[in-house]
Amino acid sequence: MTISFATCDLCDVHKNNTLGDFRVLPPVFKDFGKLKSFSGPVVTVKCFEDNTLVKAAVDSDGTVDTPQGKIGKVLVVDGGGSLRRALLGGNLGAAAARNGWAGVVIDGCVRDTAELAEHAVGIRALAAMPLPTEKRNQGQADVAVQVQGVWVRPGDWLYADQDGIVVSANALV
Repeated sequence: MTISFATCDLCDVHKNNTLGDFRVLPPVFKDFGKLKSFSGPVVTVKCFEDNTLVKAAVDSDGTVDTPQGKIGKVLVVDGGGSLRRALLGGNLGAAAARNGWAGVVIDGCVRDTAELAEHAVGIRALAAMPLPTEKRNQGQADVAVQVQGVWVRPGDWLYADQDGIVVSANALV
């Protein structure tokens, strides 16, 4: 199920939200996936230069049942902004698409960008880096994370399109 939205329109409606329920991520993310627009409920991972939990997440079912039908979730990865190791590559991008994830937003890097561009999933990250991570089985899942200084919590809703990425405590469309 595809949800129609525009982040600019969402910002127009919620620009005066003072409760912190509506947040806008800084414009530092590059687009690496086939889907240019994606949205869904958020699942979080916090890790630093170790993608063990990212792999576990994208290998799992990336969908959730709603009254409107099955929709994809969005994995938000707090990679500490590291530009030294890639947290997602072609194999994990393929797993995310295969398992129904709507998107992956990484405060860190990706690799295998030509492969990622072919997978039917939205992927945003800071940059491309060919060096993979070390597997140390470290990190946390389903915790509140900070992505470029903006809090993102499990269960929030994320909306991404060509104009940017917004996060809300509740579904907006």
